[in-house]
Amino acid sequence: MFSSTEWEECKFSSTPKGIALYKTVSSVQFWSGVRQCLKVFSLLVKVLRMVDADWKPSMGFVYGEIKVAKEEIITSLGGNEKAYKHIIDIINKKMKGRLDSSLHLTSYLLNPYYHYKDPQLQYDPDIMNSVLDFFDTLLCKFTKKKVDRFGCDLAIKNCKVNDVEFDPASWWGLFGGTTPHLTKIAMIILSLTSSSSGCERNWSTFEGVHTKKRNRLEANKLNNLVYVQFNASLMEKNQKRKDRNMEVLLANDSISAQEWIVDVDEVDPKMVNEDLGTDDNQAPRESPRTRELSDEDFESECEEQVLEEDEYESDGVQIMEVCGED
Repeated sequence: MFSSTEWEECKFSSTPKGIALYKTVSSVQFWSGVRQCLKVFSLLVKVLRMVDADWKPSMGFVYGEIKVAKEEIITSLGGNEKAYKHIIDIINKKMKGRLDSSLHLTSYLLNPYYHYKDPQLQYDPDIMNSVLDFFDTLLCKFTKKKVDRFGCDLAIKNCKVNDVEFDPASWWGLFGGTTPHLTKIAMIILSLTSSSSGCERNWSTFEGVHTKKRNRLEANKLNNLVYVQFNASLMEKNQKRKDRNMEVLLANDSISAQEWIVDVDEVDPKMVNEDLGTDDNQAPRESPRTRELSDEDFESECEEQVLEEDEYESDGVQIMEVCGED
């Protein structure tokens, strides 16, 4: 535009303002400044458009996107502190008290999009202090503040009871933001597991593998053998636990039932106990019921063999009947 004939013929080209305008637009320094402004403001405009958008809630992204924008500004300016320092200072000044509240920082920490990318967020003292302030504000019974975070009511209450839900490592991660190095060490130590064996061994299995005849096995092979045998024993133990839940049917007249199930004259009680899964305390017993006897149970054979008497005339001879004789 300024190199065309139309500008030369324009009446404003000879005025002081026109001459200053021509020098400004033709300056390389001017266009480098424009390029720098585009790099900075394009990132900030992106954040503004995200905040004004209605397609998803933006509270969890405000602080995170501004932080990302500041990092990209530093990168776009080549990491030159003189170039980006005053820009970052202006952004921080505008954010202070507006976009860095406890609500914004808590949303930033709870957003998995940022938390999964940077697991070290929980060690940031500013973020953790803001999170605690937010919960102190939200929960009115915890509004009383103390000098240090280790002495706040929420921290004291969460470590009073040693129940199943209490985890000291998690407690340090929540309330140890002001001492990041100590918190990191404490979480590593408190996350370690322990064993009743001094050297983390299953000694019964270890001694069974490491015998006098076989005491020069390689360390890896020895550990593999211990691992296999220990897990085999563990599987067997689990199977026994499952079998223990099975119900065994016990009969009062076990011996009588065994006699008609198996055609034997006598049944060994020990065999019956093993088959039924009982012990001596649960040994089969005879039925306490007694059978009432009647006269019909004692009929003799002679009575069954008596023939019905026919009517006949007596001839005066007496006949004697003898039972049991030919």
